[in-house]
Amino acid sequence: MMIVYNPKDWFYSTFYLHRSDTARKLFPLLLALSVYSGGIAYVELEYVKLSDVAWVKNITIVHNLLGFVMSILLVFRTNTAYDRWWEARKQWGTLTNSSRSFAIKMNAFLSREDRVNRSFYIKSIPLFADTLFAHLRSNKTKFMLDSIEHPEFETFDAKKHGPNQVASMIVARTNSLYKEGLISGDQLIVINSEICSFTDVCGACERIKNTPIPMSYSSFIKKFIFIYVLTLPVGFVFSMGYFVIAAVPFIFYVMASLELIAESIEDPFGTDPDDLPIDKIGENIRTHVMEILH
Repeated sequence: MMIVYNPKDWFYSTFYLHRSDTARKLFPLLLALSVYSGGIAYVELEYVKLSDVAWVKNITIVHNLLGFVMSILLVFRTNTAYDRWWEARKQWGTLTNSSRSFAIKMNAFLSREDRVNRSFYIKSIPLFADTLFAHLRSNKTKFMLDSIEHPEFETFDAKKHGPNQVASMIVARTNSLYKEGLISGDQLIVINSEICSFTDVCGACERIKNTPIPMSYSSFIKKFIFIYVLTLPVGFVFSMGYFVIAAVPFIFYVMASLELIAESIEDPFGTDPDDLPIDKIGENIRTHVMEILH
């Protein structure tokens, strides 16, 4: 479930540790880095005594240069992940608007006494959001139907592409209404854009779901962070002393947290607290369509 919070509440945002907080995930590595940094500092300062070796002190210059490169990579990484998250939210916003618009138009086209066709669209419009929700999360779901039976729903096969089946049922029923003279050709053209937008949203969400960031890029960033942090105590121990025990884990925490945040939000259809509440969006679509067509 997506976390709903007040972004202006600094105290809550700063001190509350939710399930997706990176500090919890990285704690074992932070502890290990503290021990590692302390060991490096002890060996260099107390055992080997390299404090007078000039070329070792200059290692920090390399870290400073690489730190600039690292910042650019991490900014690009988080921006790319957020673009995927925001694009997914826009697509589900489009699906919500299209569902409402489609229901409003069908409410105007269908007579008040046509309970059968109204019942069909009350079921089928939210059903598309439900099947898309299940499709994106790869879950098998069963859908609750009202008392009026529709043989179209009996042909639904959970093993096939759910959103395509629901869209096909909607198109078939709408075309039947046109053939029966219940809606005109102009009305059929008017509602065509909403029907097409359903599959457009489905295709866009599948593109986001099935096209993660290339593995070579993600792997390179992780290796870069790992090597960069492991070599930090070697150079900075001369200017910071035993303070590297706290400084190195903190630097790792900042860098690794950005990567973990990007990993969390680049797949917005999961069940993490930062993912989109598409189940709640689907419930809202069902409620709105029911209010319009009932």
